[in-house]
Amino acid sequence: QVQLVESGGGLVQPGGSLRLSCAASGSIFSGVAMGWYRQAPGKQREFVAAISSGGRTNYSDSVKGRSTISRDTAKKTVNLQMNSLKPEDTAVYYCNIKGTSGLLKGSEYWGQGTQVTVSS
Repeated sequence: QVQLVESGGGLVQPGGSLRLSCAASGSIFSGVAMGWYRQAPGKQREFVAAISSGGRTNYSDSVKGRSTISRDTAKKTVNLQMNSLKPEDTAVYYCNIKGTSGLLKGSEYWGQGTQVTVSS
């Protein structure tokens, strides 16, 4: 009943910025954490950033200080602003929703991914 669609990916030069967005459709209840993961070729999926229903944010060490995650509960969106991009940021970025409490607790949803390529 929940679908996630990422957008905003693309080709950027090192040092550039990109803003990823994830739009959720369906029934989104309270107690939902929204976040971003990424997977580079030949590597495992890794955590990037997340924001809880209460607004608490967490970032991986690799992006901390360069990225900002935000959400608009009313619009059912989560955004990831990435600055000072590096080639190692190149990956497919996936939007994730995980129910931490409320009616969606125990449920998890993933988007189809959006490609981010950082290259000169």
